[in-house]
Amino acid sequence: MAKTLGLSVGTVSKALNGYDDVSQATREKVLLLAKSLNYSPNSYARSLRNKESKTIGLLVPEIVHHFFSNIIHGAVETAEKHGYVVIILESNESYDIEKKQLQLLLDRNVDGILMSLADNTVNYKHIGKIINEGTPVTLYDKITKSVDTHKVLINDQKAAYNATKYLIDSGCRNIAHIRGPLKPQTTIDRLKGYRKALEDHNFPYQKHLVFESKHFSFEDGKAIAGIITENFPEVDGVFAFTDLLATGVLVELKQRHYKIPEDIAIIGFSNWFLSEITTPKLSTVNQSGYEMGQESVKLLLQEIDNRKHDRPYQYQTIEIPAELVIRDSTKKIKSLK
Repeated sequence: MAKTLGLSVGTVSKALNGYDDVSQATREKVLLLAKSLNYSPNSYARSLRNKESKTIGLLVPEIVHHFFSNIIHGAVETAEKHGYVVIILESNESYDIEKKQLQLLLDRNVDGILMSLADNTVNYKHIGKIINEGTPVTLYDKITKSVDTHKVLINDQKAAYNATKYLIDSGCRNIAHIRGPLKPQTTIDRLKGYRKALEDHNFPYQKHLVFESKHFSFEDGKAIAGIITENFPEVDGVFAFTDLLATGVLVELKQRHYKIPEDIAIIGFSNWFLSEITTPKLSTVNQSGYEMGQESVKLLLQEIDNRKHDRPYQYQTIEIPAELVIRDSTKKIKSLK
């Protein structure tokens, strides 16, 4: 192209990339010839020259998951607006797969990484190593306090507190909680919120009414509901870690001829689409995955830009609001007289 136009390679390159020190006439001449030749710039070669790939990695625990699919949507849309491509990988809640996927992203020379920790992640040295070696990492949703970096999350403790408080205010007196393994901070904080709500309302924390789900599955919810009905008939409320668990509880209780919410009230977490199609419709805590994806990308790109220009920066923690969505699986709060 340079030879055809009688220009230097540098001038043609500057014209194609919109540099200001190339005249409008020269730029138009270069662009016209490029169009006639169906020329498109080699983005990989450009990335090598600029020492940036214009790609970011997004690691999710599960792709087929309502909440994480919304995060993907918000992240990809925001990244594309800033000229970035997103490589999406799944850890399948595995610590070993998480490490392999992170290495794959590094091998692809991504400019930064967004990640939510796998439930089975046992330590965080691999994440600290990535950050120390110069690749920015933003943690979202399932985070750890052990790594100093940007974080985007909801206030899980406050959200769980409000969910449990609603059950108390609606008349429940023996409230069970279904939690996950005590590894991600989200599980710990939701348990803390549940416990604090009980204590603030002068109800004893009963350890035997806290049940662990290892897989956060519909089947786990059904199984735990069976244990509750057979061993703890005093339970009149259930706060579940996810909507999928809560749905399992709801279905099992109905099969055992319990009236919901009259006999046992149920509240879940996440506001999945299925929470609106259960019978009765499931009360839950809404968390905006789309907004979390947006804010995570914004923080990551800010850090990438600051590092690129050697500007100082401070790590931030952004809290995404969460709110109760009250439907038919919980009793209505009677107005105070």
